[in-house]
Amino acid sequence: MDSNLSKRSSLISPSPTLALDAKAKQMKAAGEDVISFCAGEPDFDTPQHIKDAAAKALADNFTRYTPPSGIPELRKAIAQKFALDNGIRYEPSEVIVSCGAKHSCYNVFLALCDEGDEVIIPAPYWVSYPEMARLVGAEPFIVPTTEQSGFKLTPDLFREAISPSTKLLVLCSPSNPTGAVYTREELEALVEVAAEDDIYILSDEIYEKLIYGGATHVSPASLSDEARRLVITVNGFSKSFAMTGWRLGYLGAPEPIARAIDSIQSHATSNPTSFAQKGALAALQGGQDFLAQWVLEFDRRRQKFTKGLNAIEGVRCPESLGAFYLFPNISSFGLTSAEFCQRLLEQEKMAVVPGSAFGAEGCIRLSYACSLEQIENGRARLDKFCATLK
Repeated sequence: MDSNLSKRSSLISPSPTLALDAKAKQMKAAGEDVISFCAGEPDFDTPQHIKDAAAKALADNFTRYTPPSGIPELRKAIAQKFALDNGIRYEPSEVIVSCGAKHSCYNVFLALCDEGDEVIIPAPYWVSYPEMARLVGAEPFIVPTTEQSGFKLTPDLFREAISPSTKLLVLCSPSNPTGAVYTREELEALVEVAAEDDIYILSDEIYEKLIYGGATHVSPASLSDEARRLVITVNGFSKSFAMTGWRLGYLGAPEPIARAIDSIQSHATSNPTSFAQKGALAALQGGQDFLAQWVLEFDRRRQKFTKGLNAIEGVRCPESLGAFYLFPNISSFGLTSAEFCQRLLEQEKMAVVPGSAFGAEGCIRLSYACSLEQIENGRARLDKFCATLK
C-alpha cells in the first residue's frame, strides 16, 4: 500500500462482481468465447418514454444544478409511490434522491454511524455493505444464515448479535445474492427486536418489483409507527426500469435523518443529474405495463436455470423468489468458491461470482438477467466443467 494513502482506503477492496464482469468483457473483447453471469443488470432496454423525457430535458436546457436532494416534483412523485406501492407515508421533505441506490445506502451509513459503531449484516450479503460500514469507521458484524433458514436472519440470531455498540441492521429483500424474500411475519419479528434496543434498519428494496412464485414484497417501514421511526427505506430505478447507467436512487427516512442526508449530499455530489431526474419522473408517472412482461420473462429464466442447475450432479440450487440471481451450493466438489470460479472461467470461459464475495463460502452466484439461450449455454458449460471434478 502507498504510505500516502489513507488507512481507511486500505480497509476496502474493489467490488468483486464488477471486477469479474469487467474481466469477462475484456476477454470477450479479445475474441474469447466468454459468457458472463456476473452483473446484476437487466438485459432489457430502458423504456422509450423514459429516454424521451430525458432527451426533452436536454433539449430544453434542463442542465443546471437542482436542489441537492432532487427536484421537488420527483420527490413528491416518490412520496406518492411509497404511499401507493409500499403503504409508507413519507412527506416529500423526507425523500432524498441520490446518484443510485448504492449512493443512498452509503448516505445512510454516513448519517447514522460513528467510529466504533457496529452494523449487523446477515450473510450472504451484497458485497458493498461491509465496505460501506468500514468506509465510515463502523465495524461490520456479519451474521451467517443458512440454506435451511432460507438464507434469512432470524429474531434469535439478530438478538444474539446485538451489542452495546450496535447502531444499524442491514436488510435486503428481495435479496442479492440469494433471491430470498422476507415475509410480513418475519419482518415484524425483526422490527420488534430492533425496537427493544432502538436499532435502526436500512431496508434495501431495490428488487421489490422482481418477485416470483407467489411471494409478496413487504416494506418493514409500513408495519407500524415504531417501524417507520426506525427504518430507512432505500430504492431506485436501476432494476425495475432497466436504468442502471442512469445512476438514480432514492430513500425515505424520518425528517431528522433526511435532513442530515440532504446536508451530506450537498457537499458530496451537489445534486443528482438534472436531466436524468426528468427521466425518473417519467418512469414513475408513465405506463409500467412493460414490467409485468419483464417479470414473466425473468420467471421463465429462473425456473429453467434452477431446474438445469439441479440436474447437474454435485450442484444443489435452492429456489429463488426474488431479484434475478441463483445461489447454488457447489461445496461437494471440494474447492473453494474462488477456486471453482477461476477454473470455470479458464476451462469453460464462463464467468460467475464466488460465494466468498458475499460472505458465503461453498456457493456461487449466477445472474439470470440474460437470454434463455445464454442460460442453456451456461448450464451446459457448467455441467461439462463439474463432470471433470468428480
